[in-house]
Amino acid sequence: MSNQPKICQYKTLNKVATRLRDDLNNHDFVLLYAYNGTGKTRLSMAFKDQGKRRGQRDTFYFNAYTEDLFSWDNDLQDDATRILRINSASRFFSGLRELALEEKISSYLSRYATVDFKIDYEKWAIMFSRGNEHNIKISRGEENIFIWCIFLAIVQLVIDDDGTGPYHWVKYIYIDDPISSLDDNNAIAVASDLSQLLQIGGEKIKTVISSHHGLFFNVMWNEFKRSGKKHKTYFYNYLADSDKYTLQTTGETPFLHHVAILHELQQAVKTEKLYTYHFNMLRSILEKTATFFGLDNFSECLQGVDDRGLYARALNLLSHGKYSVYEPREMVADNKELFKKILSEFLGRYAFKLPEITAHPKRQTERS
Repeated sequence: MSNQPKICQYKTLNKVATRLRDDLNNHDFVLLYAYNGTGKTRLSMAFKDQGKRRGQRDTFYFNAYTEDLFSWDNDLQDDATRILRINSASRFFSGLRELALEEKISSYLSRYATVDFKIDYEKWAIMFSRGNEHNIKISRGEENIFIWCIFLAIVQLVIDDDGTGPYHWVKYIYIDDPISSLDDNNAIAVASDLSQLLQIGGEKIKTVISSHHGLFFNVMWNEFKRSGKKHKTYFYNYLADSDKYTLQTTGETPFLHHVAILHELQQAVKTEKLYTYHFNMLRSILEKTATFFGLDNFSECLQGVDDRGLYARALNLLSHGKYSVYEPREMVADNKELFKKILSEFLGRYAFKLPEITAHPKRQTERS
């Protein structure tokens, strides 16, 4: 029998959402690893929309649209009072005012940030303070974690609901990339706290979590495995050349982010589609490898290579640009050759097994 992980192919996001709902009939959690730009957020909305048939709803979700429910009023006239406004028309906040969630929100927020807040329910606005500073505008990262803490407080209500509360309709929770602005320490803390909270819900509330963050994904996978709860784990991908979506099971080990990146870099070399941001990705891989082996510097991963100094200087220089994966610039010919040499030397010294994680499925097809 083949040891290759099972890969299923789907024509539409609705088909993928149907598969996830089917999985949740027999599992408590579904965990997805996926790159940005593959339709993760749209998948979460497709899942949510399937629960709104016949006027009903069943999914409480967190994704990029959740953050859009908040907007800053920066007091441009007096430049003194800055408040974060809430879209009170959203059903997301259907129990916020009646249940006075400030205490629950604060208990979560204190774990991640040093900022205080007050909610004005007449104006549907939030005022922040820090020490003697009042009505301040907090950082983008603090704003994201504050919104996340509101979500966690509501999830706690959902889990505790006896069937009569404002969130009694929730059957599923769908969470897409909750930690886009967090550092690794907070990523671990968020993943640990989230897993503990969801495990309390157990079989009552089923959950889908998708993320492009390798560390967050692996922490969640390990937490779910330790809990003994039934869960499915996939690598989710979009095949642009065939306009298909795929789900690949990750087996009994968590999907490793650096292995996925290395595979992507190999494919970029093979197809000659090398862009400036690939240097950032390669340096990140060397830094993680150096940390794993207790080395002082990523250049030590190339110890003994004749051009080690040149390669290290090149990675230092070429990985510091603010290169966007959404507006990519192709490498010049000389840099392409340099990149290929560095990647080849690295893979020659560290024998990673790189599965065909983005390969086209050959045997498995979508469920009808």
